[in-house]
Amino acid sequence: MGERTRIINDPSYLVPLLRTFSSRTHKKVFDLLLSNWMTQEELDEAIEAESLSSLINLKKAGLLESKWRVPEPGKSPVKEYHTSYSNVQVNFQSSFEDLSDIIMLAFKPYEEVKDTIESLERMVAEGNNSMSKLTRELNMNTSHICAIARRSDRLSVMGQRLKLVEKDEEI
Repeated sequence: MGERTRIINDPSYLVPLLRTFSSRTHKKVFDLLLSNWMTQEELDEAIEAESLSSLINLKKAGLLESKWRVPEPGKSPVKEYHTSYSNVQVNFQSSFEDLSDIIMLAFKPYEEVKDTIESLERMVAEGNNSMSKLTRELNMNTSHICAIARRSDRLSVMGQRLKLVEKDEEI
């Protein structure tokens, strides 16, 4: 696969990237998938740990692609994974206040951001998934709401809407 560049135009995309590359396990999974197509089981063996959270985080960062591996006769197909991009280009403007909030959100322990994340998840579950409505109700800008959603394991940003991720959509 040729080199592809991930273009980042929104500072909230930094949240899953910073979380990916601040974890030894996530980074190890990324490095393995940079040059190989591997199944979750193969990754688990290679890193000698569970790779599911790494795969979920890489997908949330927009760095993961998957395909079905053709099975041996009589066996079931299994998904294999590869990183989508080998380069990054960052192109956005942000106030230091917003950028510092986004970086802090990326590195804070989950317990410190849990209430905010769960509140946003609850609002989306109740049908309030429009970015414009959420910005008014939460009195936060779009980047901050997107950053919170990108920190959540249960939320996905889909343009100007948020949606709850179904279990089978995870990876």
